[in-house]
Amino acid sequence: MSGQTIPDFPLRRARAHEVCGPGAVVFALAQCAHVEGSILWVREGWKPDTLNPAGVGSMIDPDRLLMAHVDNQTDGLAVMEEALRSAALGLVIGELDKEISFTAGRRLQLAAKAGKTTALLLIPEGQGNNAAETRWHCAPVLDDPEIAQQTTQSDSTLHRWEIIKNKSGTFGVWDVRWNGQTRRLSVVPPVGKRPGSARTSG
Repeated sequence: MSGQTIPDFPLRRARAHEVCGPGAVVFALAQCAHVEGSILWVREGWKPDTLNPAGVGSMIDPDRLLMAHVDNQTDGLAVMEEALRSAALGLVIGELDKEISFTAGRRLQLAAKAGKTTALLLIPEGQGNNAAETRWHCAPVLDDPEIAQQTTQSDSTLHRWEIIKNKSGTFGVWDVRWNGQTRRLSVVPPVGKRPGSARTSG
C-alpha cells in the first residue's frame, strides 16, 4: 500500500460533485467516511434495490445515514436543495436517473455554498452537469488473482477512480482499496510497482 493521497479527495466542501460508473456507491460511501455529522441519501422510492445501512458498517456508522425515498427526480432535487441550505448535515447524496438542466445543477451548487455542505450526485455514465465542481468515474478492477493474493491484506475490492472533470485542479487516475478495519482508503501502486509483483515487472 502507498501513503499517496488523491488530490481533490475528500471532496471539496460547500460544492456539488458528481460520480458515475459501477463503483459510484463505493466512492460515495468513502466520501461519507471523511465527513462529520449526519448524511442524507436521497433516492427514488420505486427502485427495487436499496442501500442497507447495516451493510455499510465497514465504511461508516449506519446511525449517521438518513435515507429519503422520494416519488421522482424533481422531488429528490428539491429535497437535496433544502437539505444543503439547512447546513444541518455533513453530506447530501442524490441518485439521479437522468440528466438535469444547468439551472438545476447551479441551484444545487448555490445551495451547497449557502449551507457550507457538500453535495454528491450519483449520475448515469455519459451524463453530467456543467455546474459540477468535479466529476469522477469509478469502477472495480478485475485484478490478477495471483498478484492480488500476494499484495492484498484487505478484504476490499480494488477500484479505479478517475477524475474526469475538475474546475479548479488536475485530472488523474488512481487504484484504491478500502480497509474496513481502519475505515481508511489506500492508494495502491500500479501492478508492476506493487510489493510482491516482481513477476510482472520484468
